[in-house]
Amino acid sequence: MVSSTSLTAPLAALAFGLTGLVAASASADPLSVTAVAASPDISVTNTQAHLTQLQSIATANGGNRGTGRPGYAASIGYVKGKLDAAGWVTSVQSFSTSSGTSSNLVAEWPAGDPDHVVMLGGHLDSVANGAGINDNGSGSAGVLESALAYAASGQSAKNRLRVAFWGAEELGLLGSKHYMSTLPTADKDKIEVYLNVDMIGSPNPGYFVYDDNPAGNGARDELTSWYTSKGIPWEYIDVQGRSDHAAFRSYGIPTAGIFSGAETLKTSSQAQKWGGTAGRAFDPCYHSSCDTTANINATSLDRGADLIGHMLWLYAAKDYGTTPAPSGNLLENPGFESGAVSWTGTSGPITNNSGRPARTGTWKAWLGGNGSTSTETVQQGVSIPSTATSATLSFWLRTDTAESGSTAYDTLKVQLVDGASTSTLATYSNVGANATWTQKSFDVTAYRGRTVSVKLLLTEDSSLQTSFVVDDTSLATS
Repeated sequence: MVSSTSLTAPLAALAFGLTGLVAASASADPLSVTAVAASPDISVTNTQAHLTQLQSIATANGGNRGTGRPGYAASIGYVKGKLDAAGWVTSVQSFSTSSGTSSNLVAEWPAGDPDHVVMLGGHLDSVANGAGINDNGSGSAGVLESALAYAASGQSAKNRLRVAFWGAEELGLLGSKHYMSTLPTADKDKIEVYLNVDMIGSPNPGYFVYDDNPAGNGARDELTSWYTSKGIPWEYIDVQGRSDHAAFRSYGIPTAGIFSGAETLKTSSQAQKWGGTAGRAFDPCYHSSCDTTANINATSLDRGADLIGHMLWLYAAKDYGTTPAPSGNLLENPGFESGAVSWTGTSGPITNNSGRPARTGTWKAWLGGNGSTSTETVQQGVSIPSTATSATLSFWLRTDTAESGSTAYDTLKVQLVDGASTSTLATYSNVGANATWTQKSFDVTAYRGRTVSVKLLLTEDSSLQTSFVVDDTSLATS
């Protein structure tokens, strides 16, 4: 969890368990909470094994897994490898910080309605002076093991599951802020809920549930309902924006989370209902070098992992209603008339340069035409609804070239990028160049229920130009 002194508004007076805390207990009104769904038993042994690996990574890399350091990159690699092997579709989003490059790891289960996304996450980085095994290896390990268990369960997800492992939280929540600030508005609108997990294995634990976002009261009550069903007393807590849910909350997305306590001292009444030692910090090794695998309470870790698993199962099957399949064009700015808006890739190919005409309007994607060794890309991400009965990608293409002969010196590949997998739908080259506009179409119905990137990839050799001009793109469903 990010230090209070890392934020713009210092929170030195914050006392978890005391200031701003509204007490509750297992005697909460059962009519006010959602009925508890069948819950998985997430293996605490496997969860501890993940923590052992994170400790080994820290030990081999200067004693920490901090942003911009080798231990953090190795942590990303470990978690990504586990998720990839289990069938999750992973992506790594890099960004710059004052301590060097950091990254977020985001993974989606490749099933469920992409218009209804449910997210769970926590930060993976440690502070610079410790391995960060409770803060927040514990939350990361719980999310990871729950995701692996879901993959092995044979469950059928109604909604799109997404798990996230944030970078640079300890520098001021930078990873989650970067993710949300760069996520297109249409994709933000698809997120139904975000649940944050930041420290679940504190050695002198409490059982806290975030209560700082009225939009997330439903998720909050589902968390407390699980505790109540297990006979575990709980308390509400306002963490005052000190963790990664804050980035989601700022965009109006429902959020909630769990927390086992940090530097604040456990009170006598809390010790009476939870056990442990009154007058001692929930985590005496918070942000310290002693935050190692020896700093974990196995019971707290087990309960936290089981609750994460419960929420993953619950939200995977939750009924958010059915989103009708759109019948129009799923691509935004399909004719490029707003310039590069909604498209990413190489700067320059999307142009209104009159050297090559657009098919309609004045803008188009003009790839190549350089007459020198070059690579250019133009791409856009799009979610194809699982409810679609068909999906067709199409665009108009004209080509001209200074090359001759039957050798393909310059090429344009039309690709669909689905997570770590790239499929090439067609390859065009200088051979058979045609300066007459021709429509190209591809059946992409097989990608229903997935978020993919439509990508144009130009490769040109060292001499003699070939121009590939694309206009009036479409990804239409019915």
